[in-house]
Amino acid sequence: MNGIFIQVVVADDASADAELARRLEEACPVDIFAASDGGVSIVDENLDECVLCGLCLDAAPPGAVRVVKVYDGGAEMAPPG
Repeated sequence: MNGIFIQVVVADDASADAELARRLEEACPVDIFAASDGGVSIVDENLDECVLCGLCLDAAPPGAVRVVKVYDGGAEMAPPG
Protein backbone atom coordinates (compact mmCIF):
# COMPACT_ATOMS: atom_id res chain seq x y z
CA MET A 1 0.00 0.00 0.00
CA ASN A 2 1.43 3.39 -0.98
CA GLY A 3 1.20 6.34 1.36
CA ILE A 4 1.18 4.30 4.52
CA PHE A 5 2.98 7.05 6.41
CA ILE A 6 0.66 9.93 5.58
CA GLN A 7 -2.87 10.53 4.44
CA VAL A 8 -3.95 13.64 2.53
CA VAL A 9 -7.58 14.67 2.92
CA VAL A 10 -9.39 17.35 0.93
CA ALA A 11 -12.57 18.62 2.59
CA ASP A 12 -15.75 17.69 0.73
CA ASP A 13 -16.73 21.32 0.18
CA ALA A 14 -13.28 22.09 -1.28
CA SER A 15 -12.88 19.01 -3.47
CA ALA A 16 -15.10 20.41 -6.24
CA ASP A 17 -13.28 23.77 -6.40
CA ALA A 18 -11.50 23.80 -9.77
CA GLU A 19 -9.41 26.88 -8.90
CA LEU A 20 -8.20 25.31 -5.65
CA ALA A 21 -7.43 22.13 -7.58
CA ARG A 22 -5.20 24.06 -9.98
CA ARG A 23 -3.39 25.80 -7.10
CA LEU A 24 -2.78 22.51 -5.31
CA GLU A 25 -1.56 20.78 -8.45
CA GLU A 26 0.85 23.64 -9.11
CA ALA A 27 2.07 23.88 -5.50
CA CYS A 28 2.85 20.21 -4.87
CA PRO A 29 6.41 19.29 -5.90
CA VAL A 30 5.61 15.54 -5.94
CA ASP A 31 2.30 15.59 -7.84
CA ILE A 32 -0.04 14.38 -5.11
CA PHE A 33 -2.90 16.52 -6.46
CA ALA A 34 -4.56 16.28 -9.88
CA ALA A 35 -6.78 19.08 -11.14
CA SER A 36 -9.75 18.83 -13.46
CA ASP A 37 -12.78 20.96 -14.18
CA GLY A 38 -14.57 18.78 -11.66
CA GLY A 39 -12.14 19.66 -8.88
CA VAL A 40 -9.22 18.05 -7.15
CA SER A 41 -8.31 14.43 -6.70
CA ILE A 42 -5.52 12.72 -4.80
CA VAL A 43 -2.98 10.69 -6.78
CA ASP A 44 -2.67 7.80 -4.33
CA GLU A 45 0.42 6.28 -5.93
CA ASN A 46 2.32 9.53 -5.21
CA LEU A 47 1.44 9.81 -1.51
CA ASP A 48 4.58 7.96 -0.47
CA GLU A 49 6.61 10.73 -2.15
CA CYS A 50 5.29 13.48 0.17
CA VAL A 51 8.13 15.49 1.73
CA LEU A 52 5.87 17.25 4.26
CA CYS A 53 6.77 20.63 2.77
CA GLY A 54 3.38 22.15 3.60
CA LEU A 55 2.99 23.94 0.27
CA CYS A 56 -0.45 22.40 -0.18
CA LEU A 57 -1.52 23.81 3.18
CA ASP A 58 -0.28 27.25 2.13
CA ALA A 59 -2.15 27.04 -1.19
CA ALA A 60 -5.48 26.10 0.38
CA PRO A 61 -7.88 27.94 2.68
CA PRO A 62 -7.69 26.84 6.33
CA GLY A 63 -9.21 23.40 6.81
CA ALA A 64 -9.54 22.62 3.09
CA VAL A 65 -6.54 20.25 3.05
CA ARG A 66 -5.29 18.10 5.90
CA VAL A 67 -2.06 16.12 5.99
CA VAL A 68 -2.41 13.36 8.56
CA LYS A 69 0.74 11.74 9.88
CA VAL A 70 -0.32 8.11 10.18
CA TYR A 71 3.12 7.28 11.63
CA ASP A 72 2.54 9.80 14.43
CA GLY A 73 -0.77 8.53 15.78
CA GLY A 74 -2.85 10.58 13.34
CA ALA A 75 -1.36 13.98 14.21
CA GLU A 76 -2.14 16.63 11.63
CA MET A 77 0.58 18.68 10.02
CA ALA A 78 0.32 22.37 10.81
CA PRO A 79 0.72 24.93 8.04
CA PRO A 80 4.27 26.30 7.79
CA GLY A 81 5.02 29.69 9.21
